[in-house]
Amino acid sequence: MKLVSFSKYLLAGLLVLPMVATPAMAGGHKSEEPAKKESQYPNATRKEPKLDLTKQSDADQLNKGLAAVNSGDSATAKQILQPFADGTGTKSKYVQALAQQGLANVAYHAGDMNTAIDLLQKALANGVLPNDTYFGLEYELAQFYLIHGDYQKSIDTVEKWRAEGRKETADSYALEGKAYYRLDQYQKAIDSIKKAMSMTDKPDDSWNQVLAASYAETGNSDEALATAKQQLAKHPGDMTTLNNTVSLLVGANKYSEALDLMQDAYKKGEFKESKSYITLAKLHLMKAQDANDPKPEAQAAVTVIKDGISKGIVKPDYQAYRVEGDAAYLSDDIKGAITAYDKASTSAPDGELDLQTAKLLLSEKKFSAGRLKARSALKRGIKHEGEAYVVIAESERAMHNESAAIAAMRKAEKDPTTRAKAQAWLKKVSR
Repeated sequence: MKLVSFSKYLLAGLLVLPMVATPAMAGGHKSEEPAKKESQYPNATRKEPKLDLTKQSDADQLNKGLAAVNSGDSATAKQILQPFADGTGTKSKYVQALAQQGLANVAYHAGDMNTAIDLLQKALANGVLPNDTYFGLEYELAQFYLIHGDYQKSIDTVEKWRAEGRKETADSYALEGKAYYRLDQYQKAIDSIKKAMSMTDKPDDSWNQVLAASYAETGNSDEALATAKQQLAKHPGDMTTLNNTVSLLVGANKYSEALDLMQDAYKKGEFKESKSYITLAKLHLMKAQDANDPKPEAQAAVTVIKDGISKGIVKPDYQAYRVEGDAAYLSDDIKGAITAYDKASTSAPDGELDLQTAKLLLSEKKFSAGRLKARSALKRGIKHEGEAYVVIAESERAMHNESAAIAAMRKAEKDPTTRAKAQAWLKKVSR
């Protein structure tokens, strides 16, 4: 069970590409030497290569192209950077690599992950990037792999980044944990996320979601619940966290606790989506089914659905009316159940709900309507046709149509699920 639905992973720092600080140019005008920045990877095993940028005009154009990437002007970025990226506009591999990175970001925002990944791979392979740039691109590639669904490649790349760059960050372990989760390697996901959390006092909220979901997948419901509750306490108004917590509580058969959480959010006016109302109504139904007197909880479920529909939040569709009908039935409001089921029937996937309505109509002695619904159920398709023919037979008999009743019951006799009942009925009638 996947409890967490992850949105597109945000790539920290991806959009803002650094401008090129031009060093002294060999054999020409010497620009002012920039202040040397402290290395981000001082212990890296990779040897720092020699920079091959020698033309001021290349640096100026490259900066212009990267500025276009940062501002979202993809057309200008492509026009300037493409000649650099394919090697026709410069002899500098450094300029070529940074142009490829810039175009990789353009491709990423266009949703073309294959091109984005290909460009980053080429930039990393050219061999002249300074360590800070090289390892920055390598980490970015690991992120791209994660987005693209290449989860093992994402893990392999971030592990290589840590090993060669001799650098460890909380974010890198969180990225690894998300990839392991997607590979269904839940214990490894747990270990990676916990490592990430141990390295910062401000863990990202999504890390807790991955941790809770991973615990749930390993069957460790207590740890999953503890993690989910911690996040809920931290963000009490967050519906995603609430829904995850409620799902875990339901999975642990703690329906009352789940109901209390949803009811509290409902009273505070935090419901903004149809599924929240549906979930609360279903929790009321679960409690009603276990109660000596199901009416109060069942009626509460009806109230929740009607309130959501009246506010325009709950869609008046099959799901909503089906829940309302079930709740009305449990509260002994047969008329209300029939009304709700009729509304649900208009968008029902088959005839099963019509069959259920037909049985209720029969119990209410509305024989003509019951017969009509049973016929509708047959026409729309049901699993056990014999049940519909039993309703038709009973309705026909109540309306003194004996021959029609017998004919319907003979059809019910052909269905294994109703054969015994049909044979007993026919035997009794034939006396």
